[in-house]
Amino acid sequence: MGMNGNLIFSQVLCMILDRSVNPDILNRHRQVKCEKWIRDDEDHSEETKTTWWLNRLIGRTKKVTVDWPFPFVENKLFVLTLSAGLEGYHVSVDGRHVTSFPYRTGFVLEDATGLSLNGDIEVHSILAASLPLSHPSFDPQKSLDMSSKWQAPSLLDGPVELFIGVLSAGNHFAERMAVRKSWMQSDLIKSGNVVARFFVALHGRKEVNVELKKEAEFFGDLVIVPFMDSYDLVVLKTVSICEYGVRTVSAKYIMKCDDDTFVRIDAVMKQIKEVPSDRSLYVGNMNYYHKPLRSGKWAVTYEEWPEEVYPAYANGPGYVVSSDIAQFIVSDFETHKLRLFKMEDVSMGMWVEQFNSSRPVEYIHDLKYCQFGCIDTYYTAHYQSPRQMICLWNKLKEHGLPLCCNMR
Repeated sequence: MGMNGNLIFSQVLCMILDRSVNPDILNRHRQVKCEKWIRDDEDHSEETKTTWWLNRLIGRTKKVTVDWPFPFVENKLFVLTLSAGLEGYHVSVDGRHVTSFPYRTGFVLEDATGLSLNGDIEVHSILAASLPLSHPSFDPQKSLDMSSKWQAPSLLDGPVELFIGVLSAGNHFAERMAVRKSWMQSDLIKSGNVVARFFVALHGRKEVNVELKKEAEFFGDLVIVPFMDSYDLVVLKTVSICEYGVRTVSAKYIMKCDDDTFVRIDAVMKQIKEVPSDRSLYVGNMNYYHKPLRSGKWAVTYEEWPEEVYPAYANGPGYVVSSDIAQFIVSDFETHKLRLFKMEDVSMGMWVEQFNSSRPVEYIHDLKYCQFGCIDTYYTAHYQSPRQMICLWNKLKEHGLPLCCNMR
């Protein structure tokens, strides 16, 4: 079938309907409200954020159906708009929203390098709007400050108190630089008693890997793991953090965080030292009785996780385990006995649970390991931009208090 086509691609934010949104705006766009797709509910009731998150945790059972066909007519022009929203793609034809579908697991927008069409369609024109050419921090020349004062201190000959492994993406040059200029300037790191390293996998673009190699050689704080970066393989970075912590620096405690996590090292150290050193330890913002989602963006199949609930696990942006747990993880991995799951924080909870079956583990739940954003008196603050990282550090130095930058 021959068709004339006029394709428009744009990046827009998906509108979440709440009491502050004018319903007329949604009517003008003739677009199904985003909650119906994200939550897969059948009614049109508005819910509180608490209820919305609860529904995401306990799973979703209902499905959304499309009640109309794509309005294509042979030999007639149409305008198709593909927009990237908060959770995935929305497709509209001639202004009518026709379908939505989520991103594949682990997809980030800069992964989109092209658009292809299949079928007997004649494209008259393509317009791309608001598309990022790369991650905002991609340019290493603009992001990296190649000054020796930001280089990692030399490792001590003996064991250290705490090792911090920071998960980072290859092209997150600005994020890593902000961490180096903020909490990595802690006196505890400068003294060598605490060691921090970034863990980065290989990137899909050759030029990024070239710059990564230069960055690693200059700063001395990068561990490049030998596989391509992928959401499903993040768990292997966590295993690498454990291995580095127990084998390279012989740390008493191993901490994992992300490159958008600000860490108050002094507060973390004070907390873990309150626990007797002969006890096995697992510290973080704990989740209990969480159920895997079986559909949607973060869907987990029964083959991947057959159990109905996850084990108790600490949120990924920041948690600490004692070295005996880390050694157990490394040993089981090397003997091919370690069960791997694509969600690294859930995997850690699973491994600690297995370790706990033979030796008691002290679980410490603390909301100050912030999962979303920042709260005053935080131990870790998540989702912090490079600018916020520097701001948090300045507040600590100027006031001696853990004050959030997004609140003042």
